[in-house]
Amino acid sequence: MSSSSSPSPDRSPDAPDAPADPPPGYPDLGPDPVDGIRLLRVPAVPTAVVRVTGVPMSELAEVFDSAFGTVLPRGFEAGLAPAGPPIALYTAAIEGPDSVVDLEIGFPLRAPLVEQVGAEPIEVDGRRIVASELPAGEIAVISHVGSYDDLGHAWGEFMGRIAGTGRAPGVPFWEAYVTEPSPDTDPATLRTDLFCAVRTPDDAA
Repeated sequence: MSSSSSPSPDRSPDAPDAPADPPPGYPDLGPDPVDGIRLLRVPAVPTAVVRVTGVPMSELAEVFDSAFGTVLPRGFEAGLAPAGPPIALYTAAIEGPDSVVDLEIGFPLRAPLVEQVGAEPIEVDGRRIVASELPAGEIAVISHVGSYDDLGHAWGEFMGRIAGTGRAPGVPFWEAYVTEPSPDTDPATLRTDLFCAVRTPDDAA
């Protein structure tokens, strides 16, 4: 958008006009947090994930602890080599008093899972590491810097602002936990990149 143009009433002033190419190493977005929504047209990226369905939000922390603390480390022992920070990709979400989600917890890869660990299943306590991917297509991205406790609010704002780009949010949507937390980490400094598949609204011209 040139400096002489004005944003239309239904677009945010900083809304991108068209999707750009992803940065080298995508889904790594670079060392600096993404300030403001960006639209990217991205390739598919292979992942290794623990896939779970129908998880109540109240049990989500337990599922994350199991995946990252027990199941995925078994994959590392077998040769799994992450190509970026851990992710959680949500494929379905039912909101309400008994909110539940379907999601995939794991890591992006540079090569398909079978090329790294072979075809032998890796399973711990009934949870298995499976091959999946981050989808190709048009996505919106933004960074959240702050406590994980604030992610729900950050997602709400992000989804609301996507309309200002002339797109509508879709599924899947996912988080990349860029900052590796430790007991000494200040929660206010945690960076989480938020990604959402987007589409042109049905009522668009």
